[in-house]
Amino acid sequence: MPDDTPHTDRDETPVEPAAADAARDAPATDGGAAVGASDGTGADVGGSDDRAVDAGASATAGGGATDGTAEARPAPVLELEGIVKQYGSETAVSGLDLTVHEGELVTLLGPSGCGKTTTLRMIAGLETPTEGTIAVGDEVVAGDGAVTPPEERDVGLVFQEFALFPHLSVAENVSFGLEDPDSDAADARVSELLELVGLADYGDRSVTDLSGGQRQRVALARSLAPEPDVLLLDEPFSNLDVSLRVRMREEVKRILDETGVTAVSVTHDQEEALSLSDRVAVVNDGAVEQVGDPGEVFEHPTSRFVASFLGQASFLPARVGEREVETSVGSYDRDLLKGLGDSYVGSHVDVLVRPDDLRATPVAEGDADGEVIRRQYTGPSFVYHVKLDNGTVLRCLHNHTEEFDVGEPVAVTLVADHELAWYPAQ
Repeated sequence: MPDDTPHTDRDETPVEPAAADAARDAPATDGGAAVGASDGTGADVGGSDDRAVDAGASATAGGGATDGTAEARPAPVLELEGIVKQYGSETAVSGLDLTVHEGELVTLLGPSGCGKTTTLRMIAGLETPTEGTIAVGDEVVAGDGAVTPPEERDVGLVFQEFALFPHLSVAENVSFGLEDPDSDAADARVSELLELVGLADYGDRSVTDLSGGQRQRVALARSLAPEPDVLLLDEPFSNLDVSLRVRMREEVKRILDETGVTAVSVTHDQEEALSLSDRVAVVNDGAVEQVGDPGEVFEHPTSRFVASFLGQASFLPARVGEREVETSVGSYDRDLLKGLGDSYVGSHVDVLVRPDDLRATPVAEGDADGEVIRRQYTGPSFVYHVKLDNGTVLRCLHNHTEEFDVGEPVAVTLVADHELAWYPAQ
């Protein structure tokens, strides 16, 4: 899904070629918007050398269209504006903005210590923001003088450890958060939810007798029982083994889709975030770096951090010519780079390439672009790390039957059949 709220304001002057070249030597900054990126209004946004020069990318914190057009979207259910959380002299969250719309699942994705779990705890009411406001529906629950207790917020929370009550049965755990857990209405609600999560015959069981996946379903049913406006998922799959984790991702997505609940998840697992979410918000140093449809965020990251954090990223130095982009592994049509305008002719850029964008071919040493320095076996494929003669290291994806030796000279070819993101050269 595209975006509508600019993540940060920058001056709207397009970068001239000389400025783009000068940016190579300038220090990277954290707050710049994408150079040449749409800000939701159709204007061009200037930015720093750390940001993608990509006319289709967006570094926004809400929802909306990356091409400058408006798109119909359900009303916001959760809004975070200017959220700051400080612990003494340490800042865990710094100016975070996020809008979550009705019925969507947004995942906060980022490295450990980036502030994503602290943000989730502030939404739940377990922490209070130092600055900024949090609104659930039409009610401000934190900020502007308001601090609504956790139990009075219409928010459900699935903890990483599930936090089930071992002395209660499955049904009693699910009914725990209901106003009258002993009523016929509560019994009906519990039966409905146990059917939804595939545990219809487990109501009288002790939760201590359940598998990890079953306990997770009970925790999810318990959080859904009061019909919260927002469901929060705190790394819900991290305690499961790999194969069960994949199955439970699909199961949880099915349950959320069937109930239509609005949800916010937190994880550092890229595959989980990209496969489960309607939108992904990449968090870095306590702020949202980029938010958008998983495919858009992965294919057109608006900063080097996002590009490097998601998947295996390589940066291929290039010079923009009149009609072609010249690299150390060949020249390619300028249309391959997304949003590249005539004003960038003569500029030096770094092109984001993923392993599947590149191929390596064994050749005689005199015809080689570089040599294989590492061979990474993944089962179905090999990822070959190739060090070019100029020192750049690229990763090339090959079928598992294509085996090259470390030290083997290779020629590298750019085989991408889609537009590529790019950045002012560093």
